[in-house]
Amino acid sequence: MTRSLILNAFLMTTGHHESSWRLPESDTGAGTDIRHYQRLAQLAEQAKFDAVFFADSPVLQAPPAQRPAGALDPVTLLAALATATEKIGLIATASTSYNEPYNLARKFASLDAISNGRSGWNVVTTAGDAAARNFSRNAQPDSSQRYARAEEFLKVTERLWDSWEDDARVGDKDSGVWAAPTRIHRIDHQGEHFQVAGPLNVPRSPQGRPVIIQAGASEAGKGFAARWAEAIFTAHQSLASAQDFYRELKARAAEVGRNSQEVKILPGIVPILGSTQTEAQRLADELDALILPQYALQNLAQVLHVDPAELDLDRVLPQGLGQLVPAEKSTSRRDLVLGLGYERNLTVRQIIRELGPGRGHQTLVGTPEQAADHIEQWFTQGAADGFNIMAPVLPSGLEYFVEHVVPILRQRGLFREDYEDSTLRGHYGLPVPRNHFARERAHQEQVA
Repeated sequence: MTRSLILNAFLMTTGHHESSWRLPESDTGAGTDIRHYQRLAQLAEQAKFDAVFFADSPVLQAPPAQRPAGALDPVTLLAALATATEKIGLIATASTSYNEPYNLARKFASLDAISNGRSGWNVVTTAGDAAARNFSRNAQPDSSQRYARAEEFLKVTERLWDSWEDDARVGDKDSGVWAAPTRIHRIDHQGEHFQVAGPLNVPRSPQGRPVIIQAGASEAGKGFAARWAEAIFTAHQSLASAQDFYRELKARAAEVGRNSQEVKILPGIVPILGSTQTEAQRLADELDALILPQYALQNLAQVLHVDPAELDLDRVLPQGLGQLVPAEKSTSRRDLVLGLGYERNLTVRQIIRELGPGRGHQTLVGTPEQAADHIEQWFTQGAADGFNIMAPVLPSGLEYFVEHVVPILRQRGLFREDYEDSTLRGHYGLPVPRNHFARERAHQEQVA
């Protein structure tokens, strides 16, 4: 089977660059305007993108003075986008730390039903005390507790999604049987974190169950991804780093008995594009000039887990920052930033400029041909199965990518001309998972 490039549109308010909202053409209220997102989803679907994706956290993400901070619940938002689109996938982030398996399984099963099998769940465990304080806790659980809960959470949600077999609905008006009771199952889960009876009250979807996505790059996160993830969202600044991560995650998946081809590695890229290098650089400079250092410095200090007073805008990073943080803190993005600063000997001000477009994801400043070259190189040289396209400004950045980069990718035979399937699993080239209960029943019948 020919390997196909995956493209997701990772959408964020007015764009991923932190100063995008300050451009004259930007709508400062776009972050809570459903029409804004419907237009973007329709644009991505017209270009035959695999999915749109929304990140999320149950806490105010940025200082509200710095950039648009209002964020709609992504599952609710995607339900609205499902009715405005027909085939594009719909991926939302949701936390295993601050939800229960039944209600989250039901939300994503409902989205899958509304969209006819197009939903995906980006599973996060949510580090940080700020989120914990929104859920009657003083501090976050440590990393081992969060991932232990997440492991059990996934086991329960998968059983709930499978609690209806594919042929459970009969709809026999003559006999008066709407569904076959023997094809709908309690799950009767009794575990350390959850006790869930089931069954779910939403039938199984055309793609079986939502696609599972994960984005952690810590050791615990990579182990979790190898066991569960069908797509992995990641951030890398170099081809070599991306290739190492790609090889490692594929190998880890194979070691636990999975088909490594069914684990898709999808880095994020921020394309700042123009018809010439000079034009693209002019846009990058315009955006970077609008970054307010006082806010960016606070954000950088938070990522590095240090006091802002320890950072001087016009000096390089202090040495030894990597040894200052307990293991339970979120360190994968910190390590990426430290690598960026130490390896290139950048000042704090320069690091802030590097992070402004995509918070550690690679920024491409150049022409459409250069963007296509980058995508082709990473796709063909074992660094990526596709990409999250993180437009720096919305809607113009996505429009430009669709109009100028996608045609080049098609000319090179890398990207589809049209959809060949109608589910997210189909777009990603993933099989429909066999129902747990149907498999168990078939085994029992075979033994009998």
